[in-house]
Amino acid sequence: MCGRFAQIEPISRLIKLFMIDDTLTEASPSYNIAPGSRVISVVQKEGKRLLLDFQWGLVPGWVKDPAIGQSLINARAETISQKPSFRGAFKARRCLVVASGFYEWKREGWGKIPYFIRMASREPLAFAGIHETWTSPQGAELNTCAIITTGPNSLMEQIHNRMPVILSGDRQETWLDTAIQPETALTLLAPYSADEMEAYPVSTLVNSPKNNVAACIEPA
Repeated sequence: MCGRFAQIEPISRLIKLFMIDDTLTEASPSYNIAPGSRVISVVQKEGKRLLLDFQWGLVPGWVKDPAIGQSLINARAETISQKPSFRGAFKARRCLVVASGFYEWKREGWGKIPYFIRMASREPLAFAGIHETWTSPQGAELNTCAIITTGPNSLMEQIHNRMPVILSGDRQETWLDTAIQPETALTLLAPYSADEMEAYPVSTLVNSPKNNVAACIEPA
């Protein structure tokens, strides 16, 4: 799964890297993003790329209780086109969730050691995501998202049995284009090349979402 990550890139850099046409977010950089937080994302609407934010934890439009989002932070690539909670968004509402890197916990002995995983180049990551808008009985809208996960690459399999789907280059453009067939979108949901990534153990500070400091991503 992907249950915690960091996004510390300035908005100005993200605008250039993702060729953003308009920015609609005020989300702040964070070293320790947990479910329920606002996450910076890229969407494509009417031919324009927008940078905005969603609450992390998908709330399908047809549910009665938005609390379900707490258990829908990830969508498995293997079943995303079949699960009622995800298949509508997968077909029509895809996004890129921006990150500087993500955390995963490796089981060793009786405990777990947190690791930070990022691009070896230090470039930002773009997780494949889906988004939904839920409307309350009073008419208030809640915009939410989930991050798609897949099996591990050779780097991640030493730490955990899942990893977020990472997209780069033309794959980002293809993913955001909801006019493409779902079958084509599914082919993008594969493990990213391990050769371009790095992982290292970090402090257990990251175990608590209350700790949102640079020390979270520093090597232990």
